[in-house]
Amino acid sequence: MANRTKGKDVLLPAPRGNRRKRAVFVYTEGTVTEPKYIEAVKALVEVPANVRIANDRKSGSDRMPADLVSQAIALLEEKKREDSKARLPESLRTQVWCIFDHDGRDLNGLTGLLKRASQHGVEIAFSHPCFEVWRLLHLKSAGGTFSGVCGQAEGRLPQSFHQVPGGIKHVVPEQIEGLFEAAKKRALVMNSQHPEHVALPSRDPYTDVYRFVEQGMGISMY
Repeated sequence: MANRTKGKDVLLPAPRGNRRKRAVFVYTEGTVTEPKYIEAVKALVEVPANVRIANDRKSGSDRMPADLVSQAIALLEEKKREDSKARLPESLRTQVWCIFDHDGRDLNGLTGLLKRASQHGVEIAFSHPCFEVWRLLHLKSAGGTFSGVCGQAEGRLPQSFHQVPGGIKHVVPEQIEGLFEAAKKRALVMNSQHPEHVALPSRDPYTDVYRFVEQGMGISMY
């Protein structure tokens, strides 16, 4: 877990020796929704990975995608050295992920970030216009376009989502329970409407958060 030392996140080394779970560090752009989503998934199923929010004490100003990718690359290089020294098998080697959105950002900048992350082995779960598209797909398909406006995606969520403790940004288990398979199928159909030649940040709507669930958290249902 992260300990606070002079206002900075200090990530303790992943357990060694008898370690039986892959360590997965996640940098999230959002301070509430994405961490709460991960908590909700953990509340529903046993996750065969040790998933930790790597920047849980960072403020919003330190959570821009460029910052997340830079921090993730540095952490992954550190964990690669630790894993190699511990002689961990590939199945237990550390993963580092970033979860962030388009949110109206510059196309070239986002394309460059995605390329940089890939070159360094950092995984990205990306949504356009925002993470709320993934939440919506648990309930219904998301046709058409959101014109890059997150509020349009959030506006399609049920009124009951506003009434949970903490409000619309808080994800609770009841909102997603038993719905992963349907959400993934809808995401694949939605994503398939975009031709392959279209740059990922230009695909609206789009989300591949299901990749993080399957490849990062190591589960295929909740």
